[in-house]
Amino acid sequence: MLTRRVLPLPGLSSVKISPRRNLGDVVFKYTTLTFAVIVLLLVVLMAYEMYVESKPSLAKFGWDFFTSSTWDPVREEYGALPFIFGTMMSSLLALLIALPLSLGIAIFLSEMAPHWLERALSFLVELLAGIPSIVYGLWGIFVLVPWIRTSVEPLLSTHLGFLPLFRGAPYGFGMLAAGFILSIMILPIISSISRDVLKAVPQGQREASLAIGATKWESIRIILKDAKSGILGATLLGLGRAIGETMAVTMVIGNRPTISLSLFDPGYTMASVLANEFTEATTSMYVSALVEIALLLFVITIIVNILARFLVWSVTKKS
Repeated sequence: MLTRRVLPLPGLSSVKISPRRNLGDVVFKYTTLTFAVIVLLLVVLMAYEMYVESKPSLAKFGWDFFTSSTWDPVREEYGALPFIFGTMMSSLLALLIALPLSLGIAIFLSEMAPHWLERALSFLVELLAGIPSIVYGLWGIFVLVPWIRTSVEPLLSTHLGFLPLFRGAPYGFGMLAAGFILSIMILPIISSISRDVLKAVPQGQREASLAIGATKWESIRIILKDAKSGILGATLLGLGRAIGETMAVTMVIGNRPTISLSLFDPGYTMASVLANEFTEATTSMYVSALVEIALLLFVITIIVNILARFLVWSVTKKS
């Protein structure tokens, strides 16, 4: 039997590898670690400051603050339920509109579009995410709201007026307008991340499904099944953007602190009330109530984004 003998390289035995790390590497490691810790401390400091400022409101109203519908700065009676309802209603409506469109765009770009078209369309979709929200708000006032008032709401009222969601006068400004404009704003987020998640599915999955005789649509269904956690994460990231959006929603939602099932009626969101009323707060309790709303919005956004990032990571790490 032939055996292979490995000869040592000349002079290699005399080279000693020092376990001590290079000073530059150590400095670089702890410098970047410091930057990361600073970001974490900023988040903790923001939460702490908002908690301290909201203590008077927490002490006076307690849990009733989140279940009361009264918002009366004159009598200093504050309840955040209309703002919580408006935030959730507008965000879920935006998801309902944007999710099918975003998923269709992601599937087309990742599975069907030729390379040259994919690059062009991907750039245009991602360009929507860079448009300032104030521009969306102005477009909503001058284009979207008149169209909803004259075309969409009368049509919905005529054919679906028996449902509570589509009853009321066609103001144009209201929950429906907020849902439409939010759906446009979160569409590039959901579609871009969903496209990346679909591309992260191993190519062998596509080849194997086609090899056993699956059609293109059947192959896509298999890929969607593997990427469902990542798509859910992308959806939650879009939800986080919708929950925290301020200016565009403020300009079209109507800004009335009421709870109504009708999408035609004006509403209010947590971000909108902060933008509209914080500069007008003249008493310490008024400021404390607004800061408590900000703290609630902060906590909800953090939780949604952490959950979304975890779901996206759980899919992309497999590739």
